Amino acid sequence: MAGMKQEARLSPSTDRTAGLPDWVPGELCHYLEHVENGVSMRLLARRIKAHPSTILRQVRRTEARRDDPLFDMALERLSCLFRSVAGRTGNTQGGHMSYIRETAQQVASDREVAIEARRVLRRLCETGAFLAIAPGLDKVAVMREGTDGKPLRIAVLDRHVAEAFALRDWIERYRKARVSRYRITSAGRAALKRLLAEAENDAQSRFRDQHAIWGERDVPDGHGARARRLRCNLAESPVTLLARRKDSEGRPFLSPELVRAAERLREDFEMAQMGPRVTQNWDRFLTAGREGGFGPSGPAEGPMAARERVSEALRDLGPGLGDIALRCCCYLEGMEAAEKRMGWSARSGKIVLRIALQRLKRHYEERDGTLSPMIG
Repeated sequence: MAGMKQEARLSPSTDRTAGLPDWVPGELCHYLEHVENGVSMRLLARRIKAHPSTILRQVRRTEARRDDPLFDMALERLSCLFRSVAGRTGNTQGGHMSYIRETAQQVASDREVAIEARRVLRRLCETGAFLAIAPGLDKVAVMREGTDGKPLRIAVLDRHVAEAFALRDWIERYRKARVSRYRITSAGRAALKRLLAEAENDAQSRFRDQHAIWGERDVPDGHGARARRLRCNLAESPVTLLARRKDSEGRPFLSPELVRAAERLREDFEMAQMGPRVTQNWDRFLTAGREGGFGPSGPAEGPMAARERVSEALRDLGPGLGDIALRCCCYLEGMEAAEKRMGWSARSGKIVLRIALQRLKRHYEERDGTLSPMIG
């Protein structure tokens, strides 16, 4: 009978976290449901269709983060708001109810967090920037190390907004002192990219820009001329992401020659139109002067020749090596997804991919004597 009552409490219509701001992570909502309402982890896991160990890890991680005084105070404000929304104010004597209401009013709103995040997180991305937070003050200073070694104040932020940043894991404490220092995290940088994209009303590129890593790369033209330096998204391909990693000796895990070999295979794959067709088929339009529209020569023979080059390269690689090269270089599957599909152990796919690219590099050098892309 008690279990049925708790099930009713977890129904969407009576969710006690409905009055919390939207910026509050679901992990903290689960923590408040468990600590404040006494809902079991098993029932919380059943509601979100997860394993109870997932809720257990979230609760333990939240408890461990309470060692940070900024996070602990922010969670206390959130708990007061949660109790106020739930209508359970506990002892009403001695001004306890007024304390809860006053504390709950100091929780940042969704609009306030979004506006301040675009302003402050951008300044925290600057070299040597940090948040300086002193106990008992309502304001937080954004500082930056000056040329003379003295910190300079570059912005001011309300404390309750900084607490929201800590709850979202956008900032982390790296110096424990009377005046603690906080710096931006990788999650904060990703959130800044997403918020800036939202400000530009570009919904399609919102999450694309969040995960983009822009950089420059030298691209040879294949005619002996000087290589061109182009700006590109380094996170577009799993191969370029893997090339940014270092081996045990500090060298790139994939050399530029291996990356060019992967790009050559992907270019042939795209020219061969071997992926799923999502646009109009123009092959028949280009060969409209002949019966059937597909012949061994003419303007449409480019895809056919590229298809033969891809097939020849995959035959040279053989089973296993050809599969990992096709998935990572052509279909742009992530390394973890490719390992799962191939049934390999974790962190073994990158070694096999490097061997495949070494073999692919030798194939192109023996066939054409160059690794330059087809389009120069």
